Amino acid sequence: MRLSLLDRSRTRDGVPDGDALAATVARAVHAEQVGYDRFWVAEHHGVPGIASGSPAVLLAAVGARTDRIRIGSGGVMLPLHQPLVVAEQFLVLDALHPGRVDLGLGRSLGFTPPVRRALRRDHEDGDTFEDDLRELRAHLEGTAEVTARPATGRVVPMHLLATGRGLEVAARLGLPVVVGGPVLDSDELPGALSAYRRTFRPHRGSEPRVTVSLDVLVADDDRTARELVLPEAWAMARARRSGEFPPLEDVAAIRASPWPDQVRRRVEASLDRAVAGSPATVARRLEELAGRTGADELLASSSTYDTEALLASDRMLRELLR
Repeated sequence: MRLSLLDRSRTRDGVPDGDALAATVARAVHAEQVGYDRFWVAEHHGVPGIASGSPAVLLAAVGARTDRIRIGSGGVMLPLHQPLVVAEQFLVLDALHPGRVDLGLGRSLGFTPPVRRALRRDHEDGDTFEDDLRELRAHLEGTAEVTARPATGRVVPMHLLATGRGLEVAARLGLPVVVGGPVLDSDELPGALSAYRRTFRPHRGSEPRVTVSLDVLVADDDRTARELVLPEAWAMARARRSGEFPPLEDVAAIRASPWPDQVRRRVEASLDRAVAGSPATVARRLEELAGRTGADELLASSSTYDTEALLASDRMLRELLR
């Protein structure tokens, strides 16, 4: 499998949000140095635990500090934007960083009603996602009624973040897919991926391609890796209790906090599901995942409070999958 990183610019308790963006850029530089194939950033709005709300702006900074690694979005939430504007943003990126830019696309409307209202998506407009994808591709290919600028002579590759019927849309449009989240644990996933590959309609010579996205953390031993997973598991458990996704906290602070029974159960479940451990443990888990999905690429979306430990994990994962 090819190996890539998705960095969501996670904020950290007691640290300015801007530091999360600086850490994203530094992680991209490190990812290029150790040999990753791609580095992707995210789009989230109004989330205390995530600083990245504008992938195109952040990718411009990442591209300026790197030379070879492919950079992309994981992903731009297309229902929140006009296809022409997205095309223009990524054509600018491609002009600045020629041949290195990927455009991952999703369909989330925002996590909470206030966020959806702020994004003017608090009412039902009908599902135009597939039509918007077609329009966006036409702009990128220079075949739309309006010519998006700058014209570079290259086509920025599109990838679809797919859950449920998104796999069907990707197959109809001849797009590669990124599959992550709860769908990875579904018993129906192998069959859904088989159907995607079987019904794939090539577009300009495209072929079915599957990327799996999941949290992966590697450390010298399983216990240490499990501790690295704890800040994200704790944040997820708190989010389900409060409805607000919080910044990452230091492990010592988490251990010193009250652990209500429901939070404890959710944290332990997250720790048990995580692909985290020694190199041998992680290799075994990834082999199982590859066998079940036939994935072409792994997009590691891991995060933890300790940024140095995160870089060390990135390095060990890269060494593991060379």
